[in-house]
Amino acid sequence: MSDYQEERIPKENLELFIEKIFSEAGLDETQARTIARHLVFANLRGVDSHGVNRVDIYTKRLDRSLVKKEFRSELVRESPVSALIDAHNSSGIPAASYGIELAIKKAKSSGVGIVGVHHSNHCGMLTDYVKTAVDNDCIAIATTNAPSNMPPWGGKGRFFGTNPFSYGIPAGNESNIIFDMATSKVARGKIILAQKNNQEIPLGWALSSEGVPTQDPIEALDGVVLPVGEHKGYGIAFLVETLSALFTGAAFGPYIGDLYKQLDHSQNVGQFFLVMRADLFQSLDVFKERIDQMIREIRGVPLMEGAEKIYLPGEVEMETMKEREENGIPLSREIIDELIEVAERYSVEPELIQSFRINI
Repeated sequence: MSDYQEERIPKENLELFIEKIFSEAGLDETQARTIARHLVFANLRGVDSHGVNRVDIYTKRLDRSLVKKEFRSELVRESPVSALIDAHNSSGIPAASYGIELAIKKAKSSGVGIVGVHHSNHCGMLTDYVKTAVDNDCIAIATTNAPSNMPPWGGKGRFFGTNPFSYGIPAGNESNIIFDMATSKVARGKIILAQKNNQEIPLGWALSSEGVPTQDPIEALDGVVLPVGEHKGYGIAFLVETLSALFTGAAFGPYIGDLYKQLDHSQNVGQFFLVMRADLFQSLDVFKERIDQMIREIRGVPLMEGAEKIYLPGEVEMETMKEREENGIPLSREIIDELIEVAERYSVEPELIQSFRINI
């Protein structure tokens, strides 16, 4: 494995660069801007597995017509509190963004908004969607399924994806609560990023194709990841699959097209959003005051030996975001070179990414 090196790039410049790539790849201005903002937001929060390292595979799938360049999301079933969207194989991030916006609109009107999306694609980091709801004084839950690379607990063959689950809760004077997790021990994107950066992975993340624990990301990508919390993570993955796919009509488990390995097959991923107005049962001010009280009391719990601080869900990512907004987003040399290679495919000046580098 090679030595890891990184450089810092300002958020605004990186967003502009990524937006230009997607525009030249054939997406309209709104889609290009939405995807660029979303991917850079993931990097800002330290979720680098779902950030700009996805540009290469997203554009490859667009080039091969595995994802439609035009945005088309059709309402196929609707009630005052629910809607099912057929994304018609559009890019996953714009489709999911439309889905959460519709769920928020219904929640604002009826108290609750439930939206499912099928015939979608990889939608990036779920945090982005629940944060949008929280910013509108709503509580939100979001799920999406993924290509199978995790066995059901007790098995050794692939069935479920990493099947992430996310929720968001608005607070008052304290920071909003945002939680986002894969139901596997680690998001598969972290293994992919380690492979791109020529880094090893910790033991316990994954098994090789022979069923042996491995630190080699290549062996891990050919093998399986394991559910977090063993049977408990498997149980949550089952629920995520049900809400994202069985409930919405999307593909499930082994029937989902693999983002990286099946470059001749669409995905048909599903997304699910449940949004509730935070004032359904009591006034918004009272709810936020009580959330603030709970946050303060959690912070006041005596620390266990070796702990320096009790973090709230999403607080580590918020601290990372503040630091990266001030000092730039760290990207490895390998990811920078990959982005330059993608840019050159569309005649986007590679000097842009080079001139954006800053030092701290």
